[in-house]
Parts: sequence; C-alpha cells; structure tokens
Amino acid sequence: MLQQLKQWLPYAVLRAVASTLHLFGHRQNLQTAAAIGEMYALLSPTRMHRAARHVRWAYPEKSEAEARAIALASVQHMFQLFLVDSIAAPQMLNEYGCGRHIQFGWLDKTMEVLLRDQPAIFITGHSGNWEFLGLALTMLGFKMSALARPLDNPFIDRWLMDMRRRRGLEILVKWGATTEVQKVIEAGGRVGFIADQNAGDDGFFVPFFGHMASSYKSIGLLALRYRLPILVGSATRQGQSLRYFLETVDVITPEECDAAPDPLFYVTARCNRAMEAAVRLAPEQYLWIHRRWKGRPSWEREGKPMPDRIRKKLLELPWLDEAQVQVIANNTVPIEGRGH
Repeated sequence: MLQQLKQWLPYAVLRAVASTLHLFGHRQNLQTAAAIGEMYALLSPTRMHRAARHVRWAYPEKSEAEARAIALASVQHMFQLFLVDSIAAPQMLNEYGCGRHIQFGWLDKTMEVLLRDQPAIFITGHSGNWEFLGLALTMLGFKMSALARPLDNPFIDRWLMDMRRRRGLEILVKWGATTEVQKVIEAGGRVGFIADQNAGDDGFFVPFFGHMASSYKSIGLLALRYRLPILVGSATRQGQSLRYFLETVDVITPEECDAAPDPLFYVTARCNRAMEAAVRLAPEQYLWIHRRWKGRPSWEREGKPMPDRIRKKLLELPWLDEAQVQVIANNTVPIEGRGH
C-alpha cells in the first residue's frame, strides 16, 4: 500500500502539472519548462558537470564555457520534451495540426520504403524529439511499432503509453520484446528503436563522436537476418516553438552491408555515425546527461592499447582514415568519467 502511494503521488503531481499547462499557450509552457530545467541544473551540479564533460569529448574544439552552455540548453530542452511536448504531441499530431507543427525535409528514400509497404527498421537517438518520428508516421497513415522501455512508475507508464497508442503507434515493451519484434517484421511491419543506448561493458563497441561506444547488436542482426533497410531519422526543434523539422539522415541498405568485410560491425558503426550526424544538426537538443560512454571495451579497462584487429575493422570503414582511427584509439575514457 505504501509503495503504491509513493508511485501514485508523482503521477498525481504530473497530471496536475499537465492540467495546469493546458491553461497557457505552448510558448509560455516552453518558457516555464526551460526555467524548471535551469533550476534543475543549479540543483544538480554533478550531472551538469557530466553533461558538459560529454560535450567536450564530442566537441574538443569547444571551450569549457561553450560546453556548459550547450549542456544547460540540453537540460532545458529535456524538460520541454517531458513537460510540454510529450503531453501536447498527441493533440498536435492530427490531420488539422500537422502542417503547423511539422516541416518535412529529405524523405525521398523513406517514402520509397513506406509506399512499397515493406518491412523496415527505423532508428533515432536521444536528439531532438525522438517521440515525434513514430507518431508523425502513424499520423500520416503508416503503421508503426516502437520498442519502449517501461517506466518504473506504473501509473505514469500507463498514462504515457495510452497517449502514444491513441495515435495508432503500437508499443512493444522492451523487456522480452525480441519475439514480438520478430513477429512484426515477419508480418511485414516496421519497427522503431531509440538506438543510442549504452549496452554496458559487454556491448559491441563502435565509434561515436570519436570515442568507442558500447552498442547493441540486435538492430544490426535483425537487419542482416531479414535483409531490411535501416532508416535513421531526426526531428529537430525549430526555435522555441512546437515546430519540428523531420528528415532522413541516412538510409542503410542490405546491399551496402553485404559489401562490407564485417557486415555487423559496418552496419552498427554506420548507425552510430548517422545518429552522430543527427546530433550535429542541433547539439543543444541532445541528451548529454545520458551516459553514452559509460561501458568501456575490455582492452581499455585493462589499460591496454586498442587491439590490431579492432584497428583493422575501423580502417575498413569507408569514412575513416588512419589519422581518424588513431584519434579514436587515443580517446580513452578516464575512470572518473565512467560512473555517475
């Protein structure tokens, strides 16, 4: 009973905040959420230090002040997503409001896949508004399934899941969802993933912003097994508004993977490269607090140099040269940067 009460109270507060925000305009709500984000930053110096450190790792040319400014803006954006966009999106994304809130960029390859009604994998990272991508496609009449991690609070989880499903987006719960994902693909469906999750010390390591980053193999394995195209998308906020620019950042075909010496390494690395490109569109809209580089490869944990076999795999990637691979090999993550 006490545990239920502890879970219900945050849910009640969130619903009250959501109801209150409905009394004001979107722009005012975004300003309020940004102010809450700034307050959070002041009360969380450790997390903000981590976010700024991640910005410096990704953009070593930026000063400490520039990194802190990007980190602060990213936290403000995070609160705008959670407090405003997540609540407003189901109401905004309809046949009447779509044109006011979404501008579509390069989507030629995406539309080819959608109009052929073929199975495909859609991925994005924690940049811009990752929720908009799946909701926008379902609003346009294309059936989509998305993999989502259940929240610890069952009341909040059920509320948010219901809002997503209201627009026709099928949600697959992350825990034990492998079989369900395969069923969707085998039935000709499309599945969306947030693909920049840290997979821990035992993950599959490929570059992300010049550092080896732990990634999951599952997306690449699905694409290779079922010969699926992977479409990497981005939804970037335009100014301080509820207007987003949606575009396809990259399309990875089965034929391109076939031509690679190590198809799984190639497809996973290229997914990371595409998500990095999406972040570069608006660095202040990336979740820099996210511990993307927490998991470290075994050779780094043991204080050894990058193995020749890994260096060889990196050199086989067509977008990297010897100098860039050397930078990646030198960019180890200090022990103090791996924890909380």
